[in-house]
Amino acid sequence: MSSAAITIDMPQHPRAKLEQLDTTSDVMRRNRGIVALTVETPTSSRPPRQPVPTPSPPRWKTPEFLLYGIVFLVVVPLLVKIPVDLSSPTHPNFGMYQHRLSPGWIPGRQVDNSDRQYRSFRSNIPALALLACGHLLFSKAYFLFAPQLLPQRSSNAPSRIPFSLSFSILMLFALHGFSILKILCILSFNYLIGKSLRNTPVAPFATWAFNIAVLFMNEIYDGYRFGDIHGGLEFLDNVKGLHPRWNIGFNITVLRLISFNMDSYWACKNSPKDQGNPEDEKRRASTSHPLSQYTFVNYLAYAIYPPLYIAGPIMTFNNFMWQVRQPLTIPTRSVISYLVRFLGCLLTMELVLHYMYVVAMKDTSAWKGGSPAEISMIGFWNLIIVWLKLLIPWRFFRLWALADGIDAPENMVRCMANNYSANGFWRSWHRSYNLWVVRYIYIPVGGASRAVVSIFLVFTFVALWHDLSFRLLAWGWLVSLFIAPELLARRIFTEKMYGDKAWYRHLCAAGGVFNILLMMIANLIGFVIGTDGMKYLIAELFGTWKGLQFILLVCSCLFVAVHVMFEYRFVYV
Repeated sequence: MSSAAITIDMPQHPRAKLEQLDTTSDVMRRNRGIVALTVETPTSSRPPRQPVPTPSPPRWKTPEFLLYGIVFLVVVPLLVKIPVDLSSPTHPNFGMYQHRLSPGWIPGRQVDNSDRQYRSFRSNIPALALLACGHLLFSKAYFLFAPQLLPQRSSNAPSRIPFSLSFSILMLFALHGFSILKILCILSFNYLIGKSLRNTPVAPFATWAFNIAVLFMNEIYDGYRFGDIHGGLEFLDNVKGLHPRWNIGFNITVLRLISFNMDSYWACKNSPKDQGNPEDEKRRASTSHPLSQYTFVNYLAYAIYPPLYIAGPIMTFNNFMWQVRQPLTIPTRSVISYLVRFLGCLLTMELVLHYMYVVAMKDTSAWKGGSPAEISMIGFWNLIIVWLKLLIPWRFFRLWALADGIDAPENMVRCMANNYSANGFWRSWHRSYNLWVVRYIYIPVGGASRAVVSIFLVFTFVALWHDLSFRLLAWGWLVSLFIAPELLARRIFTEKMYGDKAWYRHLCAAGGVFNILLMMIANLIGFVIGTDGMKYLIAELFGTWKGLQFILLVCSCLFVAVHVMFEYRFVYV
């Protein structure tokens, strides 16, 4: 069940053969400077590879790319200037959204802290940092004294498990109060399904049916109330914890429940033997453990592991347990480097929120009446903020896990604005979730042999998992639909047949422009302005001569950008 079987990948372009080049060797990393921050994610388990010489020189200094450089020097500042100008207190629409702004820490600037999801994280950064430091401090102390306290450690109870599980229970009680009992009941029932059905054909169906039912029931009953179950239990509702609505983030835990049952199912079916320590993330995820490792204690420790419980990233049970049984060596320098990168991302978000009030504009429809360029920039920067507001929490929690000795998958491995392929975009956006759906949905339902059906099922589940709403369902179906042209084009215009043609890379760039426009439409509908807002935007862009001129200009700029992305992949990635 390795994820290597999936065929969804970056689209072919003239230098696609170089996808296999070594990206970590000194030969390829020489003189990369600041770009190394955008193409490489520190990890403890990157296997060494041999450097491969490049077959042709980069194009950066050719007249074509010097022209592209001039375009970048003109266009990129405009991408920043337009939303900054729209956020000026002297702008006519400022009064429409001013009430949604808050006092900022940058002198003379307010901050757009109106996004509820990111505001929740931003406001709790000090508390989360204190929780992470406390957990790490007690964890280090435990490992220091564990050899003396637990001299006879069995294979069923690795040294990390007792402390991790104890801390998790205390943390969940502090967060959710007596709602921890609801969580443990759901976890226990899921475990009973997996263990009682083992490797029978009905086991996967029962696991999926139960967990999908949990998603719907949590939404319908809003986390349930003890008083609704029995009047005598109503007093339990009074102890709510710091975060009473435990069901809001439980979708992440559901993925772990499915992972455990499916990994256990495949282990029972294949009767694995202990195969030593898998070398990399992919093998850890796909290599089963001896059946003795699929215990209730290990399951609980995995499902509610403190650093990853709140928001992920998502790890498979197999991957988590391999790192528990055979701890990785994560250099302190890598953790510090990752901390610096996290702080850099956090500061970037703060600057954007202090100088571009595009979220408030979006929520109050203050974009109506704007020019096509202004409306497009509000949408574009809203997408950038969506990317940052997800990247920052995910990197915080991954940083916490790395400091604790667990190497969780990196979720965001490429900037949102550095994508020309719909397939590649979804592999680099919420990557741990992508790996999860590949392993547990895409491949089991047919994978590449039934690509259209598989992708449709994947994005239907992804949409419903995010939110049980028509807007997200429409987003999921649009993404499935928009991937189809790319799959078709890759089959017709292959690099093997046309790669030596001078026009081929320009055709690929044109296809990249088309992909980018489709991806922006889907994500604007799903995460920014919805279907009604998109109808208005399309009417403004395609219903006026000025809008059509702007679309032509945008496509030309995106054409240049895609060529730069191609070269960027070739030289640095």
